[in-house]
Amino acid sequence: MSTSSCANTRPHARTVLLLCHLCAASLTLPAWAQSNSAEDAACIVTPPPFDESRLLSKKQVKVMSDSAEVLENQLASFAGNVDITTDSAVIHAEKAEVSDNGKSVSATGNVTYSDRQLSVSSDGLSVSSQTQTLNMQNTVYQLTGFVGHGAAEEIDISADDGISLKEVSFTTCPLGQEDWRLVASEISIEQGETMGEARHTRFYVGDVPVLYLPYFAFPVSNQRQSGLLFPLISSSTSTGIDYEQPYYWNIAPNYDMTISPRLMSNRGVQLKTEFRYLTENAKGNLFLEYLPNDTKLSSDDSRYFYRYQHQGTLGDSWMLNADLNGISDNNYIVDLGSDFYNRSDTTINRTLGVEYFSNHVDFSLYVRDFDTIGDYEDIYRALPEAKIQLRQPLGDMLALTVDSELAYFDNAQENNPTALRWHVAPTLSLPYQRYWGEMTAELTVLNTYYHQREIEGTQLEEEVNRTLTRGRLFSSLYLERNDNLLGNNMTVTLEPKIQYLYTSYEDQSNIGLYDTTALLNDVNGLFRGQEFTGLDRINDNNQITLGVTSRVIDDANREQFVVSLGQIFYLADTRITATTDDRNRSALAAELDWRFDDNWFVHSTVQIATDNDKVERSSMVLEYRRDNESLVQMSHRFVRDLSGETIDQLGISASWPIAKNWHWVGRSYRDLERDRSIENYFGVQYESCCWAVRLVAQRSLSNRYDALGQQDTNEFDSSIGLQFIFKGIGSARSNRDMLEDGMFGYRQPYVLN
Repeated sequence: MSTSSCANTRPHARTVLLLCHLCAASLTLPAWAQSNSAEDAACIVTPPPFDESRLLSKKQVKVMSDSAEVLENQLASFAGNVDITTDSAVIHAEKAEVSDNGKSVSATGNVTYSDRQLSVSSDGLSVSSQTQTLNMQNTVYQLTGFVGHGAAEEIDISADDGISLKEVSFTTCPLGQEDWRLVASEISIEQGETMGEARHTRFYVGDVPVLYLPYFAFPVSNQRQSGLLFPLISSSTSTGIDYEQPYYWNIAPNYDMTISPRLMSNRGVQLKTEFRYLTENAKGNLFLEYLPNDTKLSSDDSRYFYRYQHQGTLGDSWMLNADLNGISDNNYIVDLGSDFYNRSDTTINRTLGVEYFSNHVDFSLYVRDFDTIGDYEDIYRALPEAKIQLRQPLGDMLALTVDSELAYFDNAQENNPTALRWHVAPTLSLPYQRYWGEMTAELTVLNTYYHQREIEGTQLEEEVNRTLTRGRLFSSLYLERNDNLLGNNMTVTLEPKIQYLYTSYEDQSNIGLYDTTALLNDVNGLFRGQEFTGLDRINDNNQITLGVTSRVIDDANREQFVVSLGQIFYLADTRITATTDDRNRSALAAELDWRFDDNWFVHSTVQIATDNDKVERSSMVLEYRRDNESLVQMSHRFVRDLSGETIDQLGISASWPIAKNWHWVGRSYRDLERDRSIENYFGVQYESCCWAVRLVAQRSLSNRYDALGQQDTNEFDSSIGLQFIFKGIGSARSNRDMLEDGMFGYRQPYVLN
């Protein structure tokens, strides 16, 4: 049959042709970088992922149309709702031609092209199997599964060279609301490369160009890439104008570093670095901050901070942990800030050790050291501290636990006592636990040996061997009933508990204080039976502790109301106590958590001395939360005697939208005892669907130390910061981080489940 006689036209019918070895079936586009950041559903709708079930098998192409005309081995013309499906893409057009014996395809008229990476609308499309290229003109594109979209005068895709976009724009804003966009003369992404290249790039806010870059490279895959991160810009009375420019260095798949030069107009140039590593058995990071010369200070001393953290395994059941921190001077955190310490902290810790875990034996060996900030008594360091706990059931009822510790304590100050301490405490227990409650009986012998040095001029003794006995009886019940409260089905519980505790007495004034400080009690702490941390002071006990908790739980198993009460009744005077106390009972401790409804919450704790009805400690937080973006919280904290001072503070925090796209956060804390403000914080943010700007101002106590190490409680520091956020190009937005910033950041007040 001659070629001319093979022409065939069939209008108004759907025509299906299956072609092989078409070039479009072998083209592969490089991957575009995609973001996993969450967007507001009401603001930006993420395009659905590409439906790969529409694709064909490898090297196959299916063409469907309303009509077709075929000249055998020469030309095939299709018209009307033309759909071309390959093994990698789907093309729709009004007209299409397959020529050169299937080696070339062209399409015109409302052309759309979709694959795993992007969806493109264009005036025309052409594909060549000989050159392995695809070309589209006057395009509008949308990244698949990501909000990024834009336009390009021409898109060229090559199996060898990758993708090239001419006169291209990009934004993550919704169509018709392009508040910002990137415009480039050309963007090229080579096949197999993880970086793309952009030339003559302009950044527009609205229609105003604000930045021009003749050339820059950007990542086009989910792999980490080296490059500049968004800068941090702020201003304060301490640092002046503060500009920090992070640079991310992707050293290897499991190693990276962030290098951040920081320019402060009042203090000079600081270098901040963070190095991270991840191996099969360990992970860790190293932070270094160095300021060679603080121009605001009269001295030329360099200032620094370092932090090294490591967690790793050493074979089965063994772990190696390190947390090493160091600081140059008392005012480093106050003057330069820290991501790890607060200006109210008084110690910088250093720990290094190994741990072993098994079903019956736990072992740890640590070296613990500290730096003291300010004129505070140096803390003893443990060089080293070894602990072993043995657990062994004795039949079906009894259990034996042996806690032991060996530690050597040293102090940075000369002539302070040092000590070697060896402690062993076997415990025989009889636990009985059921769903309705529990009963436990324990008997413990506590033996501690001290060898102390540098004790001249003190009442300490060189060798001390202290042996104490402790007996404990504990019982609790769990009672519940279903009830109808205010028209709602609820479960109400009553959980009483009682404990008798006896600990023998031995004079311990001949033992130094190496790791011992007084503990603060709450309802649960009343059942602890110990007023001190560490082992240097073990108080004698002959007491009964009573406590009760009641819960109201709804049908969704959510706690709506929880109240707890507890008090210790002393059967004999305690001779080793944290404070002088001749009362026959402790303060009455109470805790309350109450969810009024879905919006109101209250959390309160109080300790009342029942002999004089005075409040010793109290705290209360009342919060109204309309939704995740709208809340108001009021708080009050009172401590009658904390290191000789009275704490009486009132605070209010709020986060609330004030208009469409506008949100503000405010916080104020006042010292009622001294009648002064101790922190004021205000932040306002404008946020559209694709960008935001944030302004934050705050004023708070600086807590700066003088030359003698005494802390100034009257000096304030003020600061202001401005931050731009462009969604989809490396930034994230959050009102909560404004709310949590500052000295007294927001804390969720309730502990209901």
